[in-house]
This record gives sequence, structure tokens and C-alpha cells, in this order.
Amino acid sequence: MTQTTYGSLEDKTVLVTGGASGIGEAIVEAFAGQGCRVGLIDLDGQAGAALQQRLGAKVAFQPADVRDTEGLRSAIGRIREALGPIAILVNNAARDDRHRIEDVTPEYWRERFATNLDHQFFATQAVLPDMERAGGGAVINMGSTSYLVSDDPFVAYKTAKSAIIGLTRALARELGERNIRVNAIVPGWIMTKRQIELWLTPEGEAELMRRQCLKRKLVPEDIARVALFLASDDAAAITAQSYLVDGGWV
Repeated sequence: MTQTTYGSLEDKTVLVTGGASGIGEAIVEAFAGQGCRVGLIDLDGQAGAALQQRLGAKVAFQPADVRDTEGLRSAIGRIREALGPIAILVNNAARDDRHRIEDVTPEYWRERFATNLDHQFFATQAVLPDMERAGGGAVINMGSTSYLVSDDPFVAYKTAKSAIIGLTRALARELGERNIRVNAIVPGWIMTKRQIELWLTPEGEAELMRRQCLKRKLVPEDIARVALFLASDDAAAITAQSYLVDGGWV
């Protein structure tokens, strides 16, 4: 991936949840390319270990299920021990499983929120002491344009992702006085392996190309570039914002 070099990122410790594949993997690779120490948390132990091996000693993988708050906190603690205090957090973990309204139970609804929303708050809470001691930090939450444009049946996912915009603004307001910036990236339809294998159809691709201003498929590296900028000192005056990276779809 061709990318700008941000000197302010060198030697920073970055934590990426859901970092073993897709958008998360691209973000891990991008920060590692800036000379960062990068910790990643993912449920997929095989993919996480492979990425750690490929990128080398400055990358640390910890397997964890982000729905398990205590397990998430423990994994963050182990990454801190391995790499040092966390300066940048990218809350990326999510799953966009489809579901019909009629099939949603209270238990499933809560599980979807634990998967797509709750951990973003609790991961931020867990790294807050590191950022306070350092005199500041950057948190990047991952939203989605799905609640704005998608007709696919996954209301729990869309609702959780829309709530991330509110979470971002609330955290930015509260943490700004501690020099901690909180922003969100709101991706459009990004062509990860999962999206291509599970959801992309010829009809869907044709509709996407019709509605996007940019007539190309977006890829995980498009999101990673924005994450680098928002984490860097070049974005030192930017907080409480939600950046659409959707090729002009919305």
C-alpha cells in the first residue's frame, strides 16, 4: 500500500481490535509500516498468529472475544505488557451477519450490540489510563454507512453502527479536556474477502457502481489511510468527527 509517512506515529503503540483480517488487517499493516508497535485482538487465532509472524517482532497478537469484557480487558493488559502503554486505539471489530426482524430474539439483539458496539466503549475505557499518563491519545471508532443506504436485512447491526456516531461525539466531548481525540471512520461497501465471498452479487455490484460517485470498488487500504491520518499529529485539531469513506455513495 502506498501511503504517506507520518513522523508523529513512529514508535507509538497502537491497538486494533478485529485486526486479523479485512479492514483490521490493512490497518495493522499500515501502522506497522509507520514504525509503530501494533497490538491486535481477534477471535481468529490462526489468522492473528499468521499476521503477527508475517509482520515481525513489533506486532503482538492476543486472541480474545470482544463480547467478553473481562477477556477483552485481559487481552489489552497483555498487549500493554508486551508493547508498552497504548497511545492509539482503533475499535474495528464487528460482524455484519444478516437477520430477519421476525427472527431476532432479545438475546440475539444484545449479542449483536456486544459484537458491534459495546466493546468500543470498554476498550476505550481500558486504554484511558495510558493516554492520560501520556498527556493525550487518539481513539478511532469504526462505523458504517449501512444504516444510511443498505436495504439488506440486518437491523441490529445497522442500529449498533449508527450508535457509534453518538458514542464518538460523547467520548470526544468528555475526553477532550484530557487531550484525547475521538473520531469515527464510516466506511461504505469495502471489498474485503468476507464481503466478496458472502454478500457481493453481480446485481449488488452494478447498483454500487451506479450509486457511488467514484466508479471503482473500495478496498481495506482506503480505510487504513484515513486511520493513519486521524491517529497522527496532522489531525491534532480534529475530534468528534465522523468521516465517510464511501466513494460518494451517501
